[in-house]
Amino acid sequence: MNLSILLVDDDREVREALGQTLELAGYNVILAGSYIAAADHITPGFSGVVLSDVRMPGKDGFALLIRCRQVDKDLPVTLITGEGDVPMAVRAMEAGAFNFLEKPVSNERLLEVVARACNLRETVLENRALRARLVAKDAAERLVIGQSETTQNLRRQLRVVANAGSDALITGETGVGKELAARVIHQLSNGNTPFIAVNCGMLTEGLTGAVLFGDAARKGAFERADGGTLFLDEIGAMPLDQQVNLLRILEERVVEDRLGQPQKLNIRVLAASHENLPDMVSAGRFRRDLFFRLDVARINIPPLRERPEDTGLLFGHFLATEGGSLPADFQLSSLLAHSWPGNMRELKNHAARLAMGLSDGNNPEKTTLAQALERLEKHLIEEALQQHASRISEVSAALGIPRKTLYDKMKRLRIDPANFR
Repeated sequence: MNLSILLVDDDREVREALGQTLELAGYNVILAGSYIAAADHITPGFSGVVLSDVRMPGKDGFALLIRCRQVDKDLPVTLITGEGDVPMAVRAMEAGAFNFLEKPVSNERLLEVVARACNLRETVLENRALRARLVAKDAAERLVIGQSETTQNLRRQLRVVANAGSDALITGETGVGKELAARVIHQLSNGNTPFIAVNCGMLTEGLTGAVLFGDAARKGAFERADGGTLFLDEIGAMPLDQQVNLLRILEERVVEDRLGQPQKLNIRVLAASHENLPDMVSAGRFRRDLFFRLDVARINIPPLRERPEDTGLLFGHFLATEGGSLPADFQLSSLLAHSWPGNMRELKNHAARLAMGLSDGNNPEKTTLAQALERLEKHLIEEALQQHASRISEVSAALGIPRKTLYDKMKRLRIDPANFR
């Protein structure tokens, strides 16, 4: 692991001499001459250790130690002073310092303390990364409910995008779970970083700039999401005059802070839309260059009607979340037969109403078992045709039925295999 050594001392000669010793030992050294210069490097993602002089103009080494502990309580900070005494050393240890050195520091002693601090830091960072991987490993399994081939393929796509670290465009009908998909990508990548969600459909023209890019009064969403993920839902609703600002930030990854200073962003942007953005581009309602900048990777969330075999699992999950249980006269066939135009949002609301013992007239229509099975059968055949590009011999083998039976079923269900080539 390549750790950095943040070396802070207001005396330039001492700073450069100690820095040279560390560089010759193979360390990557960051030099800072004050608390302010050093504090810019102390972020939650800082992978290194800190060596700081105690007495400096303005805020001293103890103030920097407090700052480091606030950002990351496990960050090793070693304080160095030319006026050391026992009470100061005790104060440093009580404040959480890793070590306390007196000037002049021998090269051997300096390198010994730095090596121990780096070993400790490596162990902490490796343990954090392991915990993050263990949590992320099953994030897609935990959050994306369903066992259909369509859902399993969706999980694979989410993992690929998460591992690539790229921006992505998430498409799908209203209620399919686009924000859930974005959160899965975020957790699979690094769930300990910020996840900021903004619904562009709720922004007026006057609010868009302030909410996304910030103003003198507050940080914008981009700045707040630095180090993590920004999710822009309903991106198609963003006003045209603000789309050029979004494009600029996506390309440069820089925003101005509240003091007007440029701030470099380390950020992943996930955008979502239920509208057809290419059609909006053609109609002049969405910038072509912005569309191609967002469309680095695309994930389409299938509607619930295309994966009816997941409906029962999803409904059971939503019902359990609401603390409800299935009534004695419950019919799964009614779930399978309904097309669920509101997708998972509609299904979740139906589960919530059932858990409360309410009925508002929006319950799925009753159907026979034969109708439910026919809907499921049609879906499975269409899914197999899609997977095998309508190669009938492969489709019949995958479904485990003779070719003649397959042809009969396609005719009865009005399925045209030419639509899946």
